[in-house]
Amino acid sequence: MTTVEQAEKLILAEAKDFGMETIPFEQALDRALAEDIKADRDLPPFNRVTMDGIAINYKAIQSNISVFKIKTTQAAGDEPVETGRVDECIEIMTGAALSPSLDTVIQYENIRINNGEATILNTEIKKGQNLHLKGADKREGDIVVCSGQIITPAVISVAASVGKRDLMVRKLPRVVVVSSGDELVDIGVEPSPVQIRKSNSYTIQAVLAQHYLRAELAHIPDDPRITREKIGNCLQNYDVILMTGGISMGKFDFIPKALEEMQVKTVFHKVSQRPGKPFWFGKHESGVLVFAFPGNPVATFMCLHRYFLPWLRASQRLGAKPPVYAVLDKDFTFKPELQYFLQVTLKFSEEGKLLAIPVEGNGSGDFANLADTDAFMELPMERSEFKRGEVFRVWPFNNI
Repeated sequence: MTTVEQAEKLILAEAKDFGMETIPFEQALDRALAEDIKADRDLPPFNRVTMDGIAINYKAIQSNISVFKIKTTQAAGDEPVETGRVDECIEIMTGAALSPSLDTVIQYENIRINNGEATILNTEIKKGQNLHLKGADKREGDIVVCSGQIITPAVISVAASVGKRDLMVRKLPRVVVVSSGDELVDIGVEPSPVQIRKSNSYTIQAVLAQHYLRAELAHIPDDPRITREKIGNCLQNYDVILMTGGISMGKFDFIPKALEEMQVKTVFHKVSQRPGKPFWFGKHESGVLVFAFPGNPVATFMCLHRYFLPWLRASQRLGAKPPVYAVLDKDFTFKPELQYFLQVTLKFSEEGKLLAIPVEGNGSGDFANLADTDAFMELPMERSEFKRGEVFRVWPFNNI
């Protein structure tokens, strides 16, 4: 049976570049940046005042001048005002551009203004204080944001500040989420006593939407002919097929045979893990990838976070996320020789440690438990006893 580590390696080996596209920067949030953003001018573009007060030439301080005649008041956005005498000052506001004839700003708290004159109170003055000098952050042409990262609100801010109206981003794969089984009905339909409403497809779609990926939905009934037709259609129109259910060994699990008939090569089937042991992964000769998750909701949810999202990140050339580790907050026992993904809630202790509190449900079909948990803790298969205080990797699916 394929191990978790082997499955991860085989999946990441199929990471694929789907190309690039240019979109307006306002629409680029959470996309993968595919170009360096460069400064179109020095940052800041002028000597920028950082405190409200008066601007002087420091030579006045060296000459023991402490009273200045206020020439005028300059607001942010005004053209810089020069002074002709060392005992003159400009009353100036935060964000204003400072004239080359001035080099120091004294905030209002350290001066007294009366009859058009500003008097420095008893305070130490340093040359260049309260100024953000031109080009101190970046020079024209310098890289201000490197490619290969998620576009955050901060990146949007930088793009706007350098006039980068359009951004080049990585294209996302075309993804379809396929459910199967006659026991599933739409959410608006009253199920019979032996039916259940579809939930896995909407769960997957919602998770992918968090990553700016808009997946379409499809459903396959328990019919071998329709199964082949729908899978054939998906192979022609999508880059990735995410399937949920129908991959076990049941009499009505027609999907494995249909995939084989459609020349989808099995990369692996069954992983030594719980939940999600029946997980199937394959590749069509055209390059289309098929992730066939087990039908149990918790198994689907875990496999999506443990395998598909890292593949998506690799395909977007983002690099692996730094792993997150937590301290097990309670003794736990799991005896089968399988890698176990324990549902946990996460919290920080007063000492700043990330604690994982086990939440034991009723198996991989207990999807209601997911609403009360934050992550899966990955426990190694070589052991069955896990002690409070031990540290293991966690795969968060809620913000911590």
